[in-house]
Amino acid sequence: MKDEIQEKLTELAYKRTTPFCYGCYVKAPKGVCPHCHSDDLMRHLEGVGVEWGTDWVIKHILQEKLTAIDTDEAFEDSIRGCYPEETVIGWLKLDTLEILKSQDPISWRIAKDEYIDSLEQDGEIISLDGGSNYYWKHDLESLLE
Repeated sequence: MKDEIQEKLTELAYKRTTPFCYGCYVKAPKGVCPHCHSDDLMRHLEGVGVEWGTDWVIKHILQEKLTAIDTDEAFEDSIRGCYPEETVIGWLKLDTLEILKSQDPISWRIAKDEYIDSLEQDGEIISLDGGSNYYWKHDLESLLE
């Protein structure tokens, strides 16, 4: 599924950009520079710039149209759904989430990483940049429709 989404994003990047000859510094919408006849062309995204390839265009589209998942917030929401909001220790009522995070930050980080990995393995979230940013699969599909 990730490959299919990546392929559709690449198609979208090509649709939104124009071939561009950097040597002559002109657009080449027919795929060949009208001046030097080169077919070694960059991609031009109006209002953004020019660069080789489409990865930068995809990154721009995603940043412009979608919000990456805040993995900390998503994990905290999941934990809040599993445990009571407050924990009583003696006479103290404490936020369960804050207790878990502060008392064992290493296990908190490991549990969060496992949660994100499980969402990714289940195909609910997708990263297109090696795990730096995650997007909900349904948001990506909506963008590509």
